[in-house]
Amino acid sequence: MAILIVGEKPSVSRAISSVVGANATKKGYTEGNGYIVSWCVGHLVGLKFPNDYGNGWNQKWSFSQLPMIPDNWLFQITDSTKAQYNLLKNLMNKDEVTEIICATDADREGECIFRYVYNMARCRKPVKRLWISSLEESAIRKALYNMKPMSAYDNLFNAGYARARADWLVGMNGSRLFSVRYGGKLNIGRVQTPTLAMIVQRDAEVNGFVKQKYYTADLNCGAFTLSSARIDDEKSADALVSACYGSTVTISSVKREVKTDKAPKLYDLTTLQREANKAFGYTAQQTLDYTQSLYEGKLVTYPRTDSRYLSDDMLQTALEVTKLCDSYFGFGISHTPDIKKVINNSKVSGHHAIIPTNSIVTADLSSLPTGEKNILTLIAAKLICATAPAHKYEAVKLTGICNGTEFTATGRTVLDMGWKRFIRQTDKEKPDEKALPAVSEGQTFTVAASKGEHFTSPPKPYTEDTLLSAMERAGNEDYDDDTEKKGLGTPATRAATIESLVKNGYVERDGKQLRATDRGKELIKVVPNEVKSAKLTAEWESKLQQIEHGELPEAVFMSGIQHFIADMCRKYGSVDKSVSFSDGGHEPIGKCPKCGADVVKGKFGWYCKGKCGMNIAKVYGISLSDAQIKGLLDGKSTSYTSKGKKTIVCPEIVENPYNGKMYYQWKTERGK
Repeated sequence: MAILIVGEKPSVSRAISSVVGANATKKGYTEGNGYIVSWCVGHLVGLKFPNDYGNGWNQKWSFSQLPMIPDNWLFQITDSTKAQYNLLKNLMNKDEVTEIICATDADREGECIFRYVYNMARCRKPVKRLWISSLEESAIRKALYNMKPMSAYDNLFNAGYARARADWLVGMNGSRLFSVRYGGKLNIGRVQTPTLAMIVQRDAEVNGFVKQKYYTADLNCGAFTLSSARIDDEKSADALVSACYGSTVTISSVKREVKTDKAPKLYDLTTLQREANKAFGYTAQQTLDYTQSLYEGKLVTYPRTDSRYLSDDMLQTALEVTKLCDSYFGFGISHTPDIKKVINNSKVSGHHAIIPTNSIVTADLSSLPTGEKNILTLIAAKLICATAPAHKYEAVKLTGICNGTEFTATGRTVLDMGWKRFIRQTDKEKPDEKALPAVSEGQTFTVAASKGEHFTSPPKPYTEDTLLSAMERAGNEDYDDDTEKKGLGTPATRAATIESLVKNGYVERDGKQLRATDRGKELIKVVPNEVKSAKLTAEWESKLQQIEHGELPEAVFMSGIQHFIADMCRKYGSVDKSVSFSDGGHEPIGKCPKCGADVVKGKFGWYCKGKCGMNIAKVYGISLSDAQIKGLLDGKSTSYTSKGKKTIVCPEIVENPYNGKMYYQWKTERGK
């Protein structure tokens, strides 16, 4: 008799294998000590695409197909991982296997990954759930002792399955509906499209901003400067400067107040992604990949979390890890870490905040890749800061009166650096206001007055840092900082949403900035508010959380999504020629040498918008670089070498008949 354990990835399963003693390596699994340990490779099974249902959905896209709402949802095995699925199916149904342990990632997606395979394999054997947030041996042993039946996580699966079907309904129906309506291939997504709408709106605000000049009258008092309020009229500013020059200013008020900046909370995934982008320029996906690798290396706890607190049973562990971080990263703390500040059971649902593990003691941290090392250092620093004393300072505001006008100056003096002593240099804020000298009420100064010129600041384009923040807060503007936010997507999916926008040509990266392409702007221009509303999608995400917590039946949520789709298809199920949607996501780089139409970049490379049959992007199957294509369009020859032979590509075109049709390509001269 044996117990089968199914993990989500080989690396996670290997960690479990070493704990349960399944040390004999087989093809696709390990076994030993009464256990068989195997794994999925991400999703082995997923929802079928519309073309696989029949119902006429596999025909050319048309309004008559819509809405596509399956009576029975069908699943398919992923072609690239079919062999691993078949192995798992055989293991699940093996006579000697009497029990199964689900050890996929402890979240919605992990639950779906396992149950899709379990259901597709028609397995009916009892299943227990292994719920772990760390791959350390002690954490795995504790989780094995505290396993629950799979049924205890039915609501988690219901939320994940509802999310998958909602994304299918919105994405598949929306993409077909608006592609047919506007005569161009469009990609619609439940989270992706509202996120794109936010980027487009921000770009419009940046591009439409008109800076305005304003002035202040500044009084030089020697050791400090007093400034007037904002003055929009330059003549009024000049008059005030002239009236005050050489005059006496009297200090009318000196206000001093001791203030504190509380220590920050620990990292959830979104906050870690934001700060890694700010500090190192990492994309959200890069940060997730680095953190996942650290997790699989047993150096940090589970990354896909939306909590910034620890549970009370972790108090002693967290204290030990904090001391280890101080020792191994050289923070040099002199205070006693206040672990209780980061403990809050009510703010921990599935997973606690991300912290390092005790395994940093035995790991060779110097051999870590740079990205992983930087992320681990950030996580360690956050634990040190979160358990450190508050930052304290004295804020001072001086008010002076000169010629009947009020002038002010502010400053601050640090009393205790507290947690700010331990933040990384790249994370430090702008320099604090300078300390002001000791000044008393009634004191006078003879001043030299001058005019200060200033400009209003434009809004800034989104970076991954600020976009992740906007996604997290979307639809939650009225809540305070401690409210559990749902926003657009989840911590586990936001990185993939951004990457999808870039991959589909709707957004491009410009350094750290994320800017909408012309293609992205056109998409948002043609789709209605129902599709691009961040508030609506955030409400859906909130309902998925309610399903997960057992507060809302998933059938109620799905009924709402189906009605939404049906209404949308009725409302927009007609052709609209008032908008010309360009398939190109970039500006043209030249004209087609055959028909003179613009050459633009699409999903599969540069092409002629005139669709005249000219192959712009390839020569004999070899893809040309952007620079080569631009050169050819500018009338310059280029070349490439393949299999030891050099080919010169000329900026003229030649005919190339194929399958009864005439195609055109660049003229070539083959060398030896």
